[in-house]
Amino acid sequence: MSKVLLNARPSKMKIKKGDTVIVTAGKDKGKQGVVTKVMPKANKVVAEGINTVKRHEKPSYTSAGGIVEKELPIHVSNVSLVDPESGKPTRVGFKIDSDGVKYRFAKKSGKRIDS
Repeated sequence: MSKVLLNARPSKMKIKKGDTVIVTAGKDKGKQGVVTKVMPKANKVVAEGINTVKRHEKPSYTSAGGIVEKELPIHVSNVSLVDPESGKPTRVGFKIDSDGVKYRFAKKSGKRIDS
């Protein structure tokens, strides 16, 4: 298991909850999913259908037990945002519009990501 450095400052996360990402490295390379959880201190994200594992769980009051499939976190460097125009992986940039509001944009197409 990887340890999280408690004194280390988390890096700026360019991927947010609800973004569609594609895996660029690892066993799930090429798969796409929607981000459900972002962990900036650990530099990891959890996405639907990505990095799924099967776990054997004991029965408890809340669950019946058995073999449960769940998604584990994946490092943010192994995923890339999906370009809204082309559907290919893209990097994320920041711009400030005429009203002074900062927003994210896809570097590949130049399209705005945030509404």
